[in-house]
Amino acid sequence: QVRLVESGGGLVQPGGSLRLSCAASGIIFSITPMGWYRQAPGKQRELVARILGGGSTNYADSVKGRFAISRDNAKDTVYLQMNSLKPEDTAVYYCNAEPVVLTGGSWGQGTQVTVSS
Repeated sequence: QVRLVESGGGLVQPGGSLRLSCAASGIIFSITPMGWYRQAPGKQRELVARILGGGSTNYADSVKGRFAISRDNAKDTVYLQMNSLKPEDTAVYYCNAEPVVLTGGSWGQGTQVTVSS
């Protein structure tokens, strides 16, 4: 069973930075595509960034140039470095394994990111 534990969220002022972490278990992490997603109040969950096992990345247009996804396959952990944060980045952020998402599997508890002055 896949288990995901997100951490690192918080309250930050516009223009600030946060680094999210997600520890995964129950999967062969090193070969599994991983993603960071977010869900703002009243909106659908959306993919923010994606990283393949070999390190190739993709980003939503809204975060390109500001966010960076990375992974440490030795620690079964994926990260999201968020810079130049904007109020519209406020959301609950989740990580997940792509196969889990595609098969309608479960999600972790997420971590709240609030960007406000």
